[in-house]
Amino acid sequence: MYLITNGRIITEETILDGYDLLIEGDKISKIDGKGKIAWKEGMEVLDAAGGYVAPGFIDLHSDYIEHMAAPRPTSLMNFHLSLREAEKELITHGITTMFHSLSIYKSSEFSHKPIREPENVRKFIEMIHQTHHTKHLIRHRFHARFEIDSIEEVENLKSYIAESKVHLISFMDHTPGQGQYRDLEIYRKTIKGYQELSDEEIDRVITKHQHKEKLTLEGIKEIATLAQQKGIAIASHDDDTLEKLELVQSFGASISEFPITLEIAKNAKKKGMLTVAGAPNVLLGGSHSGNLSAQEAIQHGCIDILCSDYYPPSLLHAVFKMSEKSDIDLVEMFKLVTINPAKAVKLDDQIGSIKEGKKADIVIIEKIDLDFPVITSCFVDGRLILKTNYRI
Repeated sequence: MYLITNGRIITEETILDGYDLLIEGDKISKIDGKGKIAWKEGMEVLDAAGGYVAPGFIDLHSDYIEHMAAPRPTSLMNFHLSLREAEKELITHGITTMFHSLSIYKSSEFSHKPIREPENVRKFIEMIHQTHHTKHLIRHRFHARFEIDSIEEVENLKSYIAESKVHLISFMDHTPGQGQYRDLEIYRKTIKGYQELSDEEIDRVITKHQHKEKLTLEGIKEIATLAQQKGIAIASHDDDTLEKLELVQSFGASISEFPITLEIAKNAKKKGMLTVAGAPNVLLGGSHSGNLSAQEAIQHGCIDILCSDYYPPSLLHAVFKMSEKSDIDLVEMFKLVTINPAKAVKLDDQIGSIKEGKKADIVIIEKIDLDFPVITSCFVDGRLILKTNYRI
């Protein structure tokens, strides 16, 4: 039982000053004016020291676990170590629910990633599933990123869905000439950043990928139907045309990850889809592949969710950067990393906002160096799992 006091509580509607918050068991039991919550035996008081009291962050798309498991192309760390060390880091960034975005790729021309080999993906999926029944710090979930030329892995994906090991699924197509790599010059530069290839060799790579076999629309719809029957949210990836938006909606996609242009992001919103952008894009001031600017899209009101993508610290810092550098309200920015992702994956009845009766996933954020936000306390399911004291 914890009483959080002297904090600025961020709700879905406003920031509450002069209020206390009581945690009992795994729930938020009461929110009331300062000093109005009666003292109870066993209650511990946590002084927020004027910091923000916010919901824990929900990260729908991050391949950070791949970097932890394979920090170098030829170095594959122990998977158990990787997952356990990753969660210790993630909690320091305020991430209390992580959808590990493991990629089911057939091949990649950029670099060989052993973590993406089917057998290694399978091992990680099993480990994520096992965390639900063993000691753990955060909520681990599996986001199946399925590249549509991975035909050999279709039956495995169906099995993962049937066994309730998938919690979000996205369909990806990284074929050059469309989607993320619609600009072939950017594709060429990207490949050259990984390999020393001549222009003629890159031309052959492009031709090969543009003519490779892909999962049919009927095959995609079959997988999507299985996911819907399990209550799993479906996302599309790198939407670049209105036709593609209509297509992905036809098989049940309700999330548009990384829309390529501002126009597509706006149209996805009009169609009732939830849109996702990368928080690193906010910090960098634009897309690393020359596509949509997340800052611009947020200012136009057409981004619902921020994900960390590949850089977990970005969620916290993107929220404050956008609030401080624009006229966007801080409460609205917090929604992009809390209640909106919770709604996208149908968890908003349990987590994603500070409300009486909801799970006590809570972070306390203080500012150091005048304007640098840091996580100083973190609760998951009402358990205090992080307490950091910055010193002078």
